[in-house]
Amino acid sequence: MPGRSTFDGDFVTALRSAAAAGSTHVVAGLTETNAGTHPYNTLVHISPTGELEGVYRKIHLYDAFGYRESDSVTAASADSPLVFDVNGITVGAATCYDLRFPEMARWLVDHGADVLVYPAAWAVGPMKELHWESLLRARAIENTTYVAAAGQTGPHCTGQSQIIDPLGITRASAGEETETFATAVVSSDRVAQVRRTNPCLENRRFTVGPLA
Repeated sequence: MPGRSTFDGDFVTALRSAAAAGSTHVVAGLTETNAGTHPYNTLVHISPTGELEGVYRKIHLYDAFGYRESDSVTAASADSPLVFDVNGITVGAATCYDLRFPEMARWLVDHGADVLVYPAAWAVGPMKELHWESLLRARAIENTTYVAAAGQTGPHCTGQSQIIDPLGITRASAGEETETFATAVVSSDRVAQVRRTNPCLENRRFTVGPLA
C-alpha cells in the first residue's frame, strides 16, 4: 500500500492492536504527515486481524462557515474510494465535510457500498446540528443505504453519532454523550427490500465521477 510506512506510529499501532483484540473492523481518523507540505486529514481501515487494509485521504476540505481547512491541510486527489467488505456487506467511508457532497456518497455507492461510514468533527454553530442530522438522513434515503456516522462531541463539535437505515429511520443515536456506543444491526435483506420499494438507483439518469 503506498505510504504504508507513514502509519507505523503509536496511534495506528494501538488501533491495530485494539482491532485484533476485539476481532472487529475499525475506521478511524487521524492527521497524516505529508513531507514538505501540509498534512492530510486521513481515515484508516483496519481489519479484525489488525491489518491496515485501506486509507482514504480527505478530498473536500472545510473551507466554509468562516473556517479554512485548506490553510493547514492538503486536499487529496479523488483517485479511488475507500470500500471494504464486512461479512458480505460492502462499506464505503468518507469523512466530515464530505457529507455535504451527495456525489461523494453516490461515488461510494457506485463502488458497491451498502453502508456509508462518516467519522466527523462536525463543528458547532447556528443550524449545524440540524444540517448534520438532515444530511445524514438524506444520504441514506437518496442512496438507499445505511449511514453510520460517528460525531466527535463538544464543546467544539456537535456529537449526535447515529445509525440510519436505507429508508431514513434512525436505528441508534448517541446524542450528546461523550463516552458511549451506538449500535444497530445492518441487514442486506433490509437494503434489498428498500431498493425494491424505492428503486431510485435504477431509475437515475445521471452518473457521477471525480472531476478531471
